[in-house]
Amino acid sequence: MRRKIFDIIEKSDGNNKASHFYDISMIIVIVISLVPLAFKNVPRFFVWAEWITTGIFAIDYILRWSTADLKLSRGKKSFALYPLTFMAIIDLLSILPSILMISEAFRILKSFRLIRALRVLKFFKGFRYSKNIEIILTVLKKQKRSLMAVCCLAIGYILLSALIVFNLEPETFETFFDAVYWATVSLTTVGYGDIYTVTAIGKSITMVSSILGVAIVALPAGIITAGYINEIQKDEDEQK
Repeated sequence: MRRKIFDIIEKSDGNNKASHFYDISMIIVIVISLVPLAFKNVPRFFVWAEWITTGIFAIDYILRWSTADLKLSRGKKSFALYPLTFMAIIDLLSILPSILMISEAFRILKSFRLIRALRVLKFFKGFRYSKNIEIILTVLKKQKRSLMAVCCLAIGYILLSALIVFNLEPETFETFFDAVYWATVSLTTVGYGDIYTVTAIGKSITMVSSILGVAIVALPAGIITAGYINEIQKDEDEQK
């Protein structure tokens, strides 16, 4: 019985119709659960939808926990290790905030914006039901060294340029965080314009950051795209 449940709740390989139906149903439930987050004043219908979807997520969490040994293949230790896995944490964090928001016993917590924002984590539950997202996650895992190198390069340049402008224009940037914010939006070529340099040297650094940003931002996009194409090709070859 547990094996049958495990085969259904795990992502479908295309041949298990029950599993495929379960995946589609859960994606629909996830979408429905996210709709109320787009409204400040939540109608009564959305409150009921929140209760129902939260209950479905809780059942899904319990079923996955009860079949943890089949998932992790670690025997009885699997039941203790499963709650510590990434997706299990996402599942739990997507359930608890909804319970806190709905329950009258936790009415005081409704004013905490962090509790409200954590409900968005429901979106990440959909990762386990999509083949394309699984491929992207595989690419990120395989290319983590290259991506980490680019990430370190970007962070290093942001901190360095922030230190330079923070000391060049102390009257423009009240805190170092403001300088880091400026360096980030400049490197990513976003440039909101709320904080900007005013001296000639500062403007020169801004121009350099924008030019380098085009290259640095393009690097991870190229790495992920190339890896994604390779994984798609590999998947097609396996199917043939």
